[in-house]
Amino acid sequence: MSYVSCALRAAAPRRLPAPWRSPRPFSSATGPTAKKSVPYQKTLKEEGSGSGEPSQPPPSSAEVVVVGGGSLGCQTTYHLVKQGVTNVVLLERDRLTSGTTWHTAGLLWQLRPSDVEVELLAHTREVVSRELPAETGLHTGWVENGGLFIASNKQRLDEYKRLMSLGKVYGVESYVLTPSQTKDLYPLMNIDDLYGTLYVPKDGTMDPAGTCSTLARAATARGATIIENCPVTGIQVRADDFGVKRVYAVETAHGTIQTPCVVNCAGVWARALGRLAGVHVPLVGMHHAYVVTERIEGIQNMPNVRDHDASVYLRLQGDALSVGGYESNPIFWEEVSEKFAFGLFDLDWDVFTQHIEGAVNRVPVLEKTGIKSTVCGPESFTADHKPLMGEAPEVRGFFLGCGFNSAGMMLGGGCGRELAHWIIHGRPEKDMYGYDIRQVTLAAPGPRFHHSLTDNNRWIRERSHESYAKNYSVVFPHDEPLAGRNVRKDPLHEELLQQGCVFQERHGWERPGWFSPGGAAPVLDYDYYGAYGQERHKDYTYNRLLGDEYTFDFPPHHDIIKNECLTCRNALALFDMSYFGKFYLVGPEATKAANWLFTADVSKAPGSTVYTCMLNKRGGVESDLTVSRISPGDPSSPLAPAFEGDGYYLAIGGAVAQHNWSHITAVLQDMKLQCKLLDCSEELGMMSIQGPLSRVVLQEVLDTDLSNEAFPFSTHKLATAAGCTVRAMRLSFVGEMGWELHVPKADCVKVYQAVMQAGARHGITNAGYRAIDSLSIEKGYRHWHADLRPDDTPLESGLAFTCKLKSNIPFLGREAVEAQKAKGVFRRLVCFTTEEKVPMFGLEAVWRDGKVVGHIRRADFGFAIDKTIAYGYIRDPAGGPVSLDFVKSGSYELERMGVTYPARAHTKSPFDPDNKRVKGFY
Repeated sequence: MSYVSCALRAAAPRRLPAPWRSPRPFSSATGPTAKKSVPYQKTLKEEGSGSGEPSQPPPSSAEVVVVGGGSLGCQTTYHLVKQGVTNVVLLERDRLTSGTTWHTAGLLWQLRPSDVEVELLAHTREVVSRELPAETGLHTGWVENGGLFIASNKQRLDEYKRLMSLGKVYGVESYVLTPSQTKDLYPLMNIDDLYGTLYVPKDGTMDPAGTCSTLARAATARGATIIENCPVTGIQVRADDFGVKRVYAVETAHGTIQTPCVVNCAGVWARALGRLAGVHVPLVGMHHAYVVTERIEGIQNMPNVRDHDASVYLRLQGDALSVGGYESNPIFWEEVSEKFAFGLFDLDWDVFTQHIEGAVNRVPVLEKTGIKSTVCGPESFTADHKPLMGEAPEVRGFFLGCGFNSAGMMLGGGCGRELAHWIIHGRPEKDMYGYDIRQVTLAAPGPRFHHSLTDNNRWIRERSHESYAKNYSVVFPHDEPLAGRNVRKDPLHEELLQQGCVFQERHGWERPGWFSPGGAAPVLDYDYYGAYGQERHKDYTYNRLLGDEYTFDFPPHHDIIKNECLTCRNALALFDMSYFGKFYLVGPEATKAANWLFTADVSKAPGSTVYTCMLNKRGGVESDLTVSRISPGDPSSPLAPAFEGDGYYLAIGGAVAQHNWSHITAVLQDMKLQCKLLDCSEELGMMSIQGPLSRVVLQEVLDTDLSNEAFPFSTHKLATAAGCTVRAMRLSFVGEMGWELHVPKADCVKVYQAVMQAGARHGITNAGYRAIDSLSIEKGYRHWHADLRPDDTPLESGLAFTCKLKSNIPFLGREAVEAQKAKGVFRRLVCFTTEEKVPMFGLEAVWRDGKVVGHIRRADFGFAIDKTIAYGYIRDPAGGPVSLDFVKSGSYELERMGVTYPARAHTKSPFDPDNKRVKGFY
């Protein structure tokens, strides 16, 4: 018999191969042997699997073909037929679950630091615990034994308290326990090093075979066709009359199925399936393991345990435990085998030992407990530890549901439903922006991964490794990755680095975060946290500055950011915003496209700039941006390209530029309009000079009159600065008088130095995005994908003024907005401030008159008003509309980490509510 203690002694130190070399697909165990088998009584593996004969002949056509019979494939198929698409075919190359699903641990934790993920998890739980049993009369294998999160320090318990507060919004029962209370609940646990725990009684465990077979039964009963032993050999793609590539058919070893839609749910094999259609799928395969113990007396009915600080989980397995986790030196699966079905690797004890140590510390009886079996199988992981979902930008009709980072079972129900809705209606019901594959692969900038990143194997490995290794790390508000950095630098990068800029990373761009008075803090090459024999960096200033902010209190650099903000409010600051997306919409039908795409009337005279939104069919906000009407210019200039017809210049927050590109491109393709979308994001830099003294300083630099009369707010013109042609725009993202300068990249340093020299005697300062976050929330400006998302409407978010409802001009989403206006607004974005200076970051619960009515989406500290500011959507618990009178009449509290703080609701911005400063009136 193998023992856990033997595993600790037998695993000899050994240098693992570097991740870019080819590690052994099947490593030889240096520790005690154990049977390789999953702990489930039933799997779908049978003697005849992989026999070469399909379970039934493929049909000649289908509305949708789902490829991959694991958790996501089965869930997506079930939800497609449940939503009315009956001609659905699921193709599995072997048997259902045979890839990665069959060996998964099947844990379901209801609380995550994301409101959308809490909702997705809730639906999965509903499907496996209630819907499927009611629909089929079958038991899915759901076991509700609860979940216990372990905290060994204050920061970890603070994170759990944040989850507890969010859980109250969604009705998820949870309790913070003391060490002694934890011991009462789990007598076998060592509590000597405990700070506290979070107990969630209705967490549980899913059975992969039971869940997927029940999903298959329910789906076929509703009309779906599920074909096993039917591998896909090709995907036919054809271009339409406008050159847009679309799915045409799926080829299998047993026949061709004509279809307009393919869904890639192939897990680790998703990259290979994507290549058949010319679609890039940026994920990697890794070994992921757990061991199953012999029987443990007294473990029955105990909750599942996640000890994040030890990077280990303990899953109840009847009268035993499954022990696994996320190590710092995972093994990459270099060459993914097409014939790997119901397969397991040998466990590498050198890699796995760290989990044994953590498990024995938490449950000491494990040291004398035998190991019954080892489970080491392949899993797919992505560079940001988020799934890849939605329609691929390269090929219309090719959808992804893969890259679930070992969470495919617990996210499967929620994501399967959203993916089905996406396929049927063109977009999901919930805000799935963070999972959207469209943010990954286009040549335009994207908030997840730019094409220069996804084509870079080193970058994918580095980021996937860091995401894997940090999976159990505390999610702090201001953390930044160390892997895959310095890929995209704007023209001012070196200049700002030498002035102490502490950079943030956004889809490959290095953008200014804040400025340290301690000097340069460069980001160094990734050291894999010392894994794979790599030497860890010593005296790493950037990493130390990040570590200083690992807190849920005000960070040590709070006063530095305060200085940047107040200098902007009282004098002036320069913000490098070069990572912004900068697109041109030009052509004979550009105005027709602009009228349909944008909620505001942008078809004004050249020289005008308009703040506007773009909506989806349901009236949800897909973007907010500025659109400037331009005249044709020099073909060689990125400032004013040559074109026929009309032209518009679009400036978009860099973190969401790809989302905008994808949305606009899809609309142009669907409407078959004669216009082009051009990307000049890399060719232009952008610096914003904001503050009461901005006019005085810029008047010395620009050769044009900056008075209110000559250069009013929301206009733009070409001008000369330091001998260079620039496009000056009078706009503000921070609520001050100011101008943006859009500058060809070769001229950026020269223009920057001229502005800083002119501003030196007026007290100018560099400032970063941490200051922008504070200044913008203080003024009440929205941040897309924070307080503004695709599931929020302009009426709900206070942006009705951007909609041209008084005109007769139709625009995308207009009908939905008008219908909502007639029916009433049943949720509304509200600004709150607290008298007590307490840090908030989002996810705090909102209480009104003693009842939870919503949660905070975005929060920061406003230094000019000297208060914490938070924005969140609220509802009426009685189900009525949320009017301004309803907002004003309530008594509010914000719950942060289980503690409530009195709050005041505002119906206007608490700073400069009359909007005088941006117009130059001080």
